[in-house]
Amino acid sequence: MSTITFQNKINTISQHVLALKEQLVQQQSNLEKDRYTKQDNQSLYHWRTNLVEIYAYSIAGDLDKTFTRLKEWGTDEVNLLVDLNLSLETAINEVRFYRDTIGEILKIESIKNDFSLEEFYDVITRFDSVVDRAVYWLTNSYSRTYNSRILAAESIALELSIPVVKVTNEVGILPLVGDIDTKRAQQLMDKALLEGTKLDLKYLVIDLSGVPIIDTMVADQIFKVISALKLTGIHTVLTGIRPEIAQTMIHLGIKVEGVPTYASLHQAMRKLLPCEIS
Repeated sequence: MSTITFQNKINTISQHVLALKEQLVQQQSNLEKDRYTKQDNQSLYHWRTNLVEIYAYSIAGDLDKTFTRLKEWGTDEVNLLVDLNLSLETAINEVRFYRDTIGEILKIESIKNDFSLEEFYDVITRFDSVVDRAVYWLTNSYSRTYNSRILAAESIALELSIPVVKVTNEVGILPLVGDIDTKRAQQLMDKALLEGTKLDLKYLVIDLSGVPIIDTMVADQIFKVISALKLTGIHTVLTGIRPEIAQTMIHLGIKVEGVPTYASLHQAMRKLLPCEIS
């Protein structure tokens, strides 16, 4: 096997694939026109073009450079997929489409150039290794990006789910809605202390009317918040403890001695602001 002749052959095939780049990208756009919107297909143009170029250069180019470019492609372009709300499976199908399409071109061109079995095996092995690496970097980058966005969204949701509302110069309200787990309980303490001191509150009313279950863990966390607030000079008032919740707390041995409690937020406000609320 002549190395120079073989290199010339694969260089020619690589250039042939590059010459078909626009056609290959358009082919996939046409196939997916019912799945994606026209705007999504336009947004994916650069992503698909980069992938075809990487595949084409891998046929005859240096594999280390190809792998480096693949890593950059997987890191940079995956944000687009997440922004378009495309699933990882859909993205991998894109990779597989170009693997199959360019793989067929490799087969046809290998026959035209009278490749030996050894030559064809060398070309297809290189190409498969690049495809495998493309799937790896795509999966890795997609999962990392998607997870980071999920965590960011959860953080924002937690922040918004624990609002401290200042109603007067001295009084603030912290309405709680939904279940309180360990993570949210810690966020509750951090937010109550931060906002309570920042707003220079004297009283903080924690309304529990939207909390469906009070167990020992939830009660323990709430009273830790109350103790911490007391150290900063903020008095805590509990409201919205429904009869069934009160019974549960008694059965669990949870005591609220020393902490003012009211059946409703309105009752607490009427006590704290007698001149303003009738």
